[in-house]
Amino acid sequence: MTASPNLTSSVQLVSDLVTRIPEFRGVYETHVFHQGGVLPHVFFWDVVQDTVRSFLGEASEASEASEAPGVPDWRSTLAFLEEQSARGVLGIDEVIVTSFLGDLPSPQEPGHAIVEQLGPVMAAKFVRIRPLG
Repeated sequence: MTASPNLTSSVQLVSDLVTRIPEFRGVYETHVFHQGGVLPHVFFWDVVQDTVRSFLGEASEASEASEAPGVPDWRSTLAFLEEQSARGVLGIDEVIVTSFLGDLPSPQEPGHAIVEQLGPVMAAKFVRIRPLG
């Protein structure tokens, strides 16, 4: 049995993210250990949490947050995901839209302002899935 192209591209997305932003390596290894493999939608819950934490830390402690070891920088994560979103690959889009954009904080939650930092491709997708923010 072969993996579907969507599954393959979504697993590749996770691999590429960890390669580009090595600060996600620990979260990735814990995920694989607990899940017995890569489940992209599940893994992206942690990506959202770490990205929003980085964003909130940056807003309050600019120098410390950006220099803290092991903390993925939210700007790098958004730039990577914007690049990937622009590719138009179904499996990648499914993960980014459903399990990243869809899980960003709501307007009343801390960190919602990260939505204003999305690149044009992700911002357009975000507005489509969450027109009220």
